Amino acid sequence: MEEIVLLCEDSIEGILTGVYAAYELRKNHDTIRLQTSETENYRLFAVYHEVKADEEKADKVLRTIYRRFGEEAYTQLCQAMVSYDEEKADAVYHTIVTGISGQYRGMLMEHLSNRFINKVFQLSRNTGIEIHHLLGFLRFQELKGGVLLARYCPKNDITAMLTPHFADRLVNEDFAIYDEQRKYYAVHPKGKQWYLVRGELPFSQEQEEYSREEETYQMLYRHFCQTIAIAERKNPGLQRNMLPLRFRKYMTEFK
Repeated sequence: MEEIVLLCEDSIEGILTGVYAAYELRKNHDTIRLQTSETENYRLFAVYHEVKADEEKADKVLRTIYRRFGEEAYTQLCQAMVSYDEEKADAVYHTIVTGISGQYRGMLMEHLSNRFINKVFQLSRNTGIEIHHLLGFLRFQELKGGVLLARYCPKNDITAMLTPHFADRLVNEDFAIYDEQRKYYAVHPKGKQWYLVRGELPFSQEQEEYSREEETYQMLYRHFCQTIAIAERKNPGLQRNMLPLRFRKYMTEFK
């Protein structure tokens, strides 16, 4: 039987639309593969179809996932879909197929002997760890005018999952979280709902001007971190385990 490859947009909406399209084909799921990147090596004798993201179709698949598998599996699948791994779309698709087929009883994500479920579990855990890290490591800096800006460069596309945490705690602040790798940012106007903006910030990092209070507190915070450090107990290896180097570029105390 010929293999069918569905090329999806690299987003939750795009992958879920691909899942919907795969079911519409009404073919053996073992012959269908989802991928989000055309950079992968082309597979011999496979037929390629491009799938455009469709919000309505993606929403139908999301509701089915939540209803059939529960909140925990829903969260894990969503976290897997924002992973940087190129095989995420196919793993998510076949995990959904496995769950709907009724092959396993009980909690779907507990059946780690299945290679697709195991892959989704690993991707979700990796994404969840990065989100957990950045809840503590993300640094906001106050610009002139009072807007709080946080720059970062996560491995996984987690801005939409990270922003609600800060929107809940900074209700009365204007802030933005900018993903430098993917060139988009979350905007939270004071007292309003946050939203995503595609594209670069309207100013470069060199053009950023901090408020006077921000410059003062940055200096005090760096001095505080240096003062409490105990030279005799310095342990670079342990520090790297607790605080990976890739986060430090954006942290005030390491500048």
